[in-house]
Amino acid sequence: MDLQHPSPSAKPRLDWGQVVPEAREAMLALERAAASTGLAPTLLELVKVRVSQINGCAYCLDMHTKNARALGESEQRLYALVAWRETPFFDPRERAALAWAEAITRIGEGVSDTLYEAVRAHFSERELVGLTAAVVAINGWNRWSIGMALPAGSYRPDRTPGGASSDR
Repeated sequence: MDLQHPSPSAKPRLDWGQVVPEAREAMLALERAAASTGLAPTLLELVKVRVSQINGCAYCLDMHTKNARALGESEQRLYALVAWRETPFFDPRERAALAWAEAITRIGEGVSDTLYEAVRAHFSERELVGLTAAVVAINGWNRWSIGMALPAGSYRPDRTPGGASSDR
């Protein structure tokens, strides 16, 4: 048995949000703060998918690809997101957001001044804080989902309060 990569489970280890609802509410508050900065919901979903790809979070990939499609995102762009640098499918603002999301997710590699300046060319201070909050939040959700073994495949945007634009 591979202890680092257990086989997928049909049910989560525990419902952490019910055990400590204040923790779930704190995560949701961070999501709301990110969304309040005026960033396009589709951009936020692309960032959430990309970060979830990096972290290997099946539950969040399932959720955010479904949310992105519900918001009108194309299959082509979702499939190519893992190789966004090698495709012509993303505009300069999206590329800046994806580069920032990767750097903040892989924080041990550092965040260069060059990257910061490139991102600032596309985002206001408020938007950059919102983008960073979204990256911090999805990294947190990824850790909850992976740690608690949330099963992928059951999420439906139409069954979530508020639909595809809801926080969780």
